[in-house]
Amino acid sequence: MSDIMNDSIQHYIDSPARRASLYRRTLWVVSISQIFGGAGLAAGVAVGALLVQEMLGSEALTGFPAALFTLGSALAAYAVGRLSQRYGRRNGLTVGFLVGGLGAFSVIIAAITNSLILLFVSLFVYGAGTATSLQTRYAGTDLASKKQRATAVSITMVSTTFGAVAGPNLVGLMGSFALSIGIPKLAGPFILSGAAYILAGLCIFLFLRPDPYIVVKAIEAQEQHTANDSPAEVKESQDTRGIAVGATIMILTQMVMIAIMTMTPIHMEHHGHGLREIGLVIGAHIGAMYLPSLITGILVDKIGRTAMAVASGVTLLLAGIVAAVAPTDSLMLLIMALVLLGLGWNFGLISGTALIVDSTQSATRAKTQGSVDIFIAIAGATGGAISGMVVAGFSYATLSLVGGFVSLLFVPVMIWSRRKSIRQHYPQ
Repeated sequence: MSDIMNDSIQHYIDSPARRASLYRRTLWVVSISQIFGGAGLAAGVAVGALLVQEMLGSEALTGFPAALFTLGSALAAYAVGRLSQRYGRRNGLTVGFLVGGLGAFSVIIAAITNSLILLFVSLFVYGAGTATSLQTRYAGTDLASKKQRATAVSITMVSTTFGAVAGPNLVGLMGSFALSIGIPKLAGPFILSGAAYILAGLCIFLFLRPDPYIVVKAIEAQEQHTANDSPAEVKESQDTRGIAVGATIMILTQMVMIAIMTMTPIHMEHHGHGLREIGLVIGAHIGAMYLPSLITGILVDKIGRTAMAVASGVTLLLAGIVAAVAPTDSLMLLIMALVLLGLGWNFGLISGTALIVDSTQSATRAKTQGSVDIFIAIAGATGGAISGMVVAGFSYATLSLVGGFVSLLFVPVMIWSRRKSIRQHYPQ
C-alpha cells in the first residue's frame, strides 16, 4: 500500500501539469467543505450568547460562549496542526470537523437538560469546528505558487460565505423547528451547526486525496535532495520575523472582531430587536467576513501584504466608531458597523495568512500554522470573555470604541516590520 501511495505521489512530483490539476481539484474540495464549515460556525455564533443569557438569567457572562469555543479552538488548532503535520491535511481536518459536530450536538443536549456544566464543556468542544474551518484555508495554499497564495486563501473564504450567510439567516427557522420537536428554541441553530460540521468533515475525508500537503512535502524534499541543501540552509528559509508580523495582524484582528460581534446580539435584544433582525445583522457581518475575499486575495497578491494589513486596521477603527454612535433603533447603521467589522477582519486574515505561508517551509508549515492559530484563538477568547464585562460595566459603545482603537496597533507593527526589512521572499 505504501509503495502504491509513493508511486501516486511521484506522478505529481514528476509532472507540473498533474500538480496544477491537483491544485485546482484541492481548491474545489476545500471550497465545498467550507460551505458546510461556514454554516456550522455562523449558526452557533449567532445565538450562543443568547442561550447562555437565557440559562443564567444574567448578561455579565454572555461573553463566555465566544470565550469557550475560541479556547476550544485553540486546543483544536494545536491538535489539527500536529495531526496535519504528521498525517496530512485530510486526516487532521476530518477529525477537527467531526469533533466540532459532536460539540454542537452536545450543546443541544445541554439545553434540553438545562445543564450549565455540559453547556460550557460542549461549547469548548464546539470550538474544534471553528479552528478546523480556519485551518482549512491553508490546505488551498499548499500547492499554490507564491503569487497565488493570497488568491488561494480568498477562494476558500469566498466559498465559506455561502454557508456563513445562510447560517444566521436560518436562526429563526431552526428555532421554530427545534420547538416543534421539543428542543429549546435557542438550541435549534446548533442542529444545523452539528450537521454542517459533520458534512464538511466527510467531504474532506472522501475527496481530499491525494493529500496536497503530503505531495508538496515530497516535492520540496526531492528539490532539497537534488540541490544538496544542508540543514542550516533549510533552517534559514523559515522567517521568524515574518511569522511574528503575520501572527500579530491576525491576533489583533480576531480579538477586536470577536469582542464586538459577540455583544451585538445582546445589544440588539436589549433594544427590542428580534431573532430575525439579529440573524440579518450577523449574516451581513459574516458575509462581509468572507464574500470580499476574492478581491482581497488579488489585492494582497498585487499591492502587497503590508498595505492590506494597514487597510484592515483602518477599517476596524471605522467599524468601532460606527457601532458606538449608531442609534439603538437603527438597523441599517448596525448592519454597516458589522459589515465594516467583517471587512476589516477579512483584510487582516488574508494578509496575515499570506505572510505566514510565505515565511514557512513545507517541512514544518502545518505545525507552525497550528501554533499561530492557537494564539489567534486565545486572542478571540480574551475578546469574547471581556466583552460581556465591559458592556455590563460600561456600555456597548465603550466596547466598540476601545476595540476600534486597539486596531491602531497595526500601525507600529507594520512600521517595525518595514524598518527591519523583512526578507524579500514575500512581496511587500
